[in-house]
Amino acid sequence: MAIPKVLIASLVVSLLLLHLVDAADETKNTNLSQSSYVQKMDCGAACVARCRLASRQKMCKRACGTCCARCNCVPPGTSGNQEVCPCYYTMTTHGGRRKCP
Repeated sequence: MAIPKVLIASLVVSLLLLHLVDAADETKNTNLSQSSYVQKMDCGAACVARCRLASRQKMCKRACGTCCARCNCVPPGTSGNQEVCPCYYTMTTHGGRRKCP
């Protein structure tokens, strides 16, 4: 009994399409997981470095930790450089003063 060539051709094409769809779906999932992954910085170490010259280190580290947790960024150095982290720079207290050291 001979199997028609059309049946074999349609079976091969179907398997090829299933393979392509599966590969495209896997690529899409890989790209989504890579783009949604944002590395959290070590806020503790960054704030210790930022506040090492502050006169009120406990308060500085607490404020810096809050800002770092919200912005995931701490400017380099012990003061200034706020333009590196716009979120950090623009955060204010209820009184309108800058929150982040």
